[in-house]
Amino acid sequence: MKIKVGDLAPDFTLNSHLDKEVTLSEYRGKTTVLVFFPLAFTPV
Repeated sequence: MKIKVGDLAPDFTLNSHLDKEVTLSEYRGKTTVLVFFPLAFTPV
């Protein structure tokens, strides 16, 4: 699936930092920022 600038993001579900499932469609119509910290919580 290819998306272009201006396209709506496809719906998806992720776990929040509180270990609660959050679905993008819950925020439809609101300004939403998604931030990834890929190595922030991995043991060194």
